[in-house]
Amino acid sequence: QVQLVESGGGLVQAGGSLRLSCAASGRTFSIATMAWFRQVPGQEREFVAASSWRYGPTYYADSVKDRFTISRDNARITAYLQMNGLKPEDTAVYYCATSTKNEYYAMTRYEYWGQGTQVTVSS
Repeated sequence: QVQLVESGGGLVQAGGSLRLSCAASGRTFSIATMAWFRQVPGQEREFVAASSWRYGPTYYADSVKDRFTISRDNARITAYLQMNGLKPEDTAVYYCATSTKNEYYAMTRYEYWGQGTQVTVSS
């Protein structure tokens, strides 16, 4: 099993920045992909960004491209999501997820999830 712990959420004004962290532990050798998803109450969880753990390619939802950056620290087995230019519509609970597969966009392809961290952007 893989355990994931997110941190870094909070309240920020529109235009501001936050950096989320996701620390992984357990069977981390099995991780092929780490990703961030987000969910607003009453809506489906949606893909935000993903990174191949070993090889580096990154993938983004169109809604966050050029504003958010996913990165990783392989030594610390931690993924980050740098969020700049935040908008009120970015308000959601953000979840970190890992997959043993090199597939990036579909929520169903991820086996392990963190508990989520709230991001609130005020206008």
